[in-house]
Amino acid sequence: MLKYKTPGVYYEERFPSPVEKLQTGVPAILGYIKGNAKFNEPQPLTHWSEFQRDFGAPLPNGYLAYAVRGFFKNGGSLCYVVPLKDTIPPEDALLEGLAALEPLCTIDLVCTPDIMRSPPPMNLTNDPCAPDLTDSTIWSNLSPLNPDSVITMQSAVLEHCHRLGNRFAILDSLPHTNEQQLHNQRRGLNGASAALYYPWVRVQDDSYLKSTFVPPCGHVAGVYARSDQKIGVYKAPANEVLKGVLELEVNLTNRQQGLLNQEGINCLHTFPGREILVWGARTLSHDPEWTYINVRRLFLTVIRWIERNMLEVVFEPNDASLWNRIKRDLTDYFNDLFRQGALKGSQPEEAFYVKCDEDTNPPQVREAGQVVTEIGLAPIEPCEFIIVTIIHGTTGVTISGVPKLG
Repeated sequence: MLKYKTPGVYYEERFPSPVEKLQTGVPAILGYIKGNAKFNEPQPLTHWSEFQRDFGAPLPNGYLAYAVRGFFKNGGSLCYVVPLKDTIPPEDALLEGLAALEPLCTIDLVCTPDIMRSPPPMNLTNDPCAPDLTDSTIWSNLSPLNPDSVITMQSAVLEHCHRLGNRFAILDSLPHTNEQQLHNQRRGLNGASAALYYPWVRVQDDSYLKSTFVPPCGHVAGVYARSDQKIGVYKAPANEVLKGVLELEVNLTNRQQGLLNQEGINCLHTFPGREILVWGARTLSHDPEWTYINVRRLFLTVIRWIERNMLEVVFEPNDASLWNRIKRDLTDYFNDLFRQGALKGSQPEEAFYVKCDEDTNPPQVREAGQVVTEIGLAPIEPCEFIIVTIIHGTTGVTISGVPKLG
């Protein structure tokens, strides 16, 4: 209702509502739990104690609880747990869980630690008189994991992330694996929206008063969240300490690390006098433009921002006014990324461009009810190698390119 009584012209100042900050480093973690949970329903958690309250102690031969605890220990602040059905084959359970994630717009990471869980015999899960599956004696003589089945399920996670285009998968290497098996696993996986981490990590298991080796994905997801909070999604989540880890399943040499790094396998590494570090930041893509995790995640975050903040332009008249509005909103967003240091260049014009005009929207595009905008970004790539030149000459030894410390 109008508040003015007398006809005339009135002036009011109105300020646009601030755009909601897009949270990153939020994983969905899929796995098996005790009890009769609501399967395939993502449940948000903001603290490890909430998992203990809602889902209880870790399952024997299951890894979901360790992943969630590792996420919070490493600085994560929000995750979603997706309980999977344990009465159907693992491949089907995973696909159902991934389908439940599709409408969720608040996540940008996917972790599936229980792909590495050896399932109980199906005759036990289907038998109404079956014993308690939380009884560790049931799991004592299971056959080893089938690597082909693991690759099939991890490929399904890759396809999920690629198809949705707004999330990134953190995948685990096989346990107790040798280099040849690890390379075979890597060759079976290809995608820009995922990264593979090796080896497994030993953690304290308070429930059973022992330590155990677990997949690293939950701990690594916490590192992603911590790095995002400290700096931003554009910073490579590497050279970061893994907290809550006692030791690694394998201590790699520098030579082994180098060979695996070239294959796009991100290693966890122990350095003398330092803690255990994440020492790799490569995706599983063969495309050189998508080599680095931070570059890919920056683009995925841009996609999420556009999906969330530009929906209101749908059904607007497709003309120059709309094109200018799209360019203005995107330019403001990219200018903010540039000021944060997410894009390289000394001027914004060197860091990004936005093109939305009659060239990108010819008549046939407009008649199809579409608006086409072309963007280009120059992301910051991580510095993987620092080159130091040592020159031996008649005047002695000269060293150039030494990085400054402190």
